[in-house]
Amino acid sequence: MKLYSFFRSSAAYRVRIALNLKGLAYEYLPVHLSRGGGEQLRPEFRRINPQALVPVLADGELLLTQSLAIIEYLEEVHPMPALFPGAPSERARVRALAQTIACEIHPLNNTRVLNYLSGVMGASDEAKNAWYQHWVAEGFKSLEARLAGHPATGRFCHGDTPGVADCCLVPQMFNARRLKCDLAPYPTLVAIDRNCQALEAFQRAAPERQPDAE
Repeated sequence: MKLYSFFRSSAAYRVRIALNLKGLAYEYLPVHLSRGGGEQLRPEFRRINPQALVPVLADGELLLTQSLAIIEYLEEVHPMPALFPGAPSERARVRALAQTIACEIHPLNNTRVLNYLSGVMGASDEAKNAWYQHWVAEGFKSLEARLAGHPATGRFCHGDTPGVADCCLVPQMFNARRLKCDLAPYPTLVAIDRNCQALEAFQRAAPERQPDAE
């Protein structure tokens, strides 16, 4: 398998974690999202993904996009170790947690949105950072409320085995720290992130460990 990735992309970070948790080897193909106006916008990459986004996972001739779709594919093709629990109600819970991050928090704060704010909309760096911190806080408040004290929450988002929700949480925590978000109100998220960071699969997926890290 080949993974088109950028070291600081949250979505690509999720997939790197999932691949590592499943023990799957892959070739890392860097796509720099800002150099030269963004390598993802070049025609040769648009032929791979017309959305001009990372990650893209190439499995033979198959090209897969969208991080959660890729993780679900990996789960179906390489079911063990599982990243989703067995019961339908439990799978629905972890999907909801993962999608709170991937579909609610991250889209408002990804590179395209932030560049549009500072470029076309003329937002200052201070205003752009305030936007980022606001939407992270909104999302993290709901995550903390759903995880704290829930009987299914363990050392990780669901029980004592890392799964798809953790694959989404850790990259968002990384970015929240990078943008100086206050994490004190979210002790459950901080504790889960700490438990994840103790595992080699998460450590090897970290942005600073990637070959294109700056």
